[in-house]
Amino acid sequence: MALALTAALSAQPPIPYPATRKADVVDDFFGTKVADPYRWLEDDNSAETKAWVEAQNKVTFAYLEQIPERAKIRERITRLWDFEKYSAPFKRGKRYFYSYNTGLQNQSVLFVTEDPKAPGRVLLDPNTLSKDGTVALSGASFTEDGGLMAYSVSVAGSDWQTWRVRDVATGKDLADEIRWSKASGASWRKDGSGFFYSRYETPKEGGALTGVNNNHMLYFHKLGTPQSEDALIYQRPDQPEWYLGGTVTDDGRWLVITGSKGTNPESSLFLKDLSKPDGPVEPFLDRMDASYGVVDNEGDTFFVVTNQGAPRNRLVAIRRGQADPAQWTPIIPQAKGRDVLEAVSLVGGRFVATWMRDAHSVVEFYDLKGKKTGTLDLPTLGTVTGFGGRREDTETFYTFGSFAYPGTIYRLDLKAAKSTVFRTPKVAFRPADYEVEQVFYPSKDGTKVPMFLVHKKGLKLDGQNPTLLYGYGGFNVSLTPAFSVSRMVWLEMGGVYAMPNLRGGGEYGLEWYDAGRKAKKQNVFDDFIAAAEWLIAHKITSTPKLAINGGSNGGLLVGACLTQRPDLFGAAVPEVGVMDMLRFHKFTLGWGWKSDYGSSETKEGFETLMKYSPLHTIKPGTKYPPTLITTGDHDDRVVPAHSHKFTATLQAAQAGPAPILTRIETSAGHGAGKPTAKAIAERADVLAFLVKNLGMKLP
Repeated sequence: MALALTAALSAQPPIPYPATRKADVVDDFFGTKVADPYRWLEDDNSAETKAWVEAQNKVTFAYLEQIPERAKIRERITRLWDFEKYSAPFKRGKRYFYSYNTGLQNQSVLFVTEDPKAPGRVLLDPNTLSKDGTVALSGASFTEDGGLMAYSVSVAGSDWQTWRVRDVATGKDLADEIRWSKASGASWRKDGSGFFYSRYETPKEGGALTGVNNNHMLYFHKLGTPQSEDALIYQRPDQPEWYLGGTVTDDGRWLVITGSKGTNPESSLFLKDLSKPDGPVEPFLDRMDASYGVVDNEGDTFFVVTNQGAPRNRLVAIRRGQADPAQWTPIIPQAKGRDVLEAVSLVGGRFVATWMRDAHSVVEFYDLKGKKTGTLDLPTLGTVTGFGGRREDTETFYTFGSFAYPGTIYRLDLKAAKSTVFRTPKVAFRPADYEVEQVFYPSKDGTKVPMFLVHKKGLKLDGQNPTLLYGYGGFNVSLTPAFSVSRMVWLEMGGVYAMPNLRGGGEYGLEWYDAGRKAKKQNVFDDFIAAAEWLIAHKITSTPKLAINGGSNGGLLVGACLTQRPDLFGAAVPEVGVMDMLRFHKFTLGWGWKSDYGSSETKEGFETLMKYSPLHTIKPGTKYPPTLITTGDHDDRVVPAHSHKFTATLQAAQAGPAPILTRIETSAGHGAGKPTAKAIAERADVLAFLVKNLGMKLP
């Protein structure tokens, strides 16, 4: 099969890639000269870059249009995607709020109702805000009585947010408008007089999508006043790389201010007593020595989830003014095994604790002293989210999902401790036809790594199964079982889906995360490569049938493994990836990733990054597997220049017959808020690319 596939690729006429100009640009890193001939592609506003993007898309779509299965795949994804989608409802005052999508709407619609079993009425329909569905609802916050909603929208996938205020009863917007907010929620004062939010300075002309964002600031917006009169609550000019966020406690007394540096897990907490209008912001847990998340409070005592002294997290009670851990009262201790305390909420007079056990959810109940009072039964290995509400509530809602189990919403009666199905999605496939198993395989250094395998029942171990190996491995992010329409189509076509829980993620707490970042980042790539080798050794697949995929930090993962082991994979699809590890910190919020990557600003950081930076480890004259690189022209998180420069370099270096293509979505960003139509088209193109290059025959 490998020889046949190679022959087929060789028989294809060479792809006429667009000419990409090379410039004489060289940087000196601690005595090492590094060429950057495609630096000009970093200017996303230039006519030359726009022409290059158009030319690359023309080549890519001409290639994709020749794949006979493409239309059928898109049709199947569209059909499966067309089912009703609900979010779990939550309550403010007498009103319940939830989002709903009829199936193929570009954006979900926000509804309000006084009876959670009744549809209620439309509160906000983002589909009316643009013709192509590229304006998305990116945040919402409600007053205590549910009478007003602060909501933010983002345009074309950008991370920039514009906040407005809507009267829930009338559905009409007030005059309030907040601009240049980013990495921010909104938190109302208990009396509904206004809300706290975070923002950056107005960007320079032409620099909104690429300019560096520093000096996050926390403001208070008083209802009915212009943004120019908003009060600056807190800023840290001495810490320009801090993110700042403010949350009002349920009792309305405290503003809890969280400061964090980039994506570091460590944070600091500060307090402002809102009962004293001119009261100062005071330090609470300000050592930036661990992660701290306030769950709730009783007067001056705060319930806090932290990894201080507990790398897999614990819940403690901390009195204001008692920052010494020796003074804290333990409530839920760190688990004795490898379980991670992932989330805690205080609702209905009890703590609801969600644990992560080998990358799937376990839910337990505790009283306010920390005594365990019960466990929630779950249908299978999967992921649970929800359990929001106030401590006086008698009900809460949660969502459970898994690979072949679309997100089902449950209502939990907190008095009876009884859970019932609230809404079940109706999807046009048979979950019983598929099976999920979890295996543990050794990485290069012997570390045991868990991996989920999903496939049709009765899988033949003949090495001929098309397999999609997906990973992330970074930023303390955990990959847990979840439902995806495009993944189901892949499985229907006879594909195997493999998802390893690589180091650098949060699946086993802080130690697992630390083992995959900065100088230890190579462990992540070793884990992923070992997963591929395990799949081949166990005859689940073989190199010509094995594709790798990941997005953002997962795009970096794919890019690094592609350049380190081009012989191992049959295809690669890096999406919105961080590819230039020497310059990532020079754009928008990229500096925040130094916590994971380090930086080329130091000699040690440069030497580490240079060893695996996908852009800089491409070797001319190498036969690389078929590769489809995807990005969005409005991605202001991982700017498209990463993918553009990687594409140009890989196309120039390719010595084999396999295609090196890039698909650049217009009016789209990093992924959040992407319209349904664009998402379907993109997933169909990715699957069509894999069908062609893995030699798949559709059933």
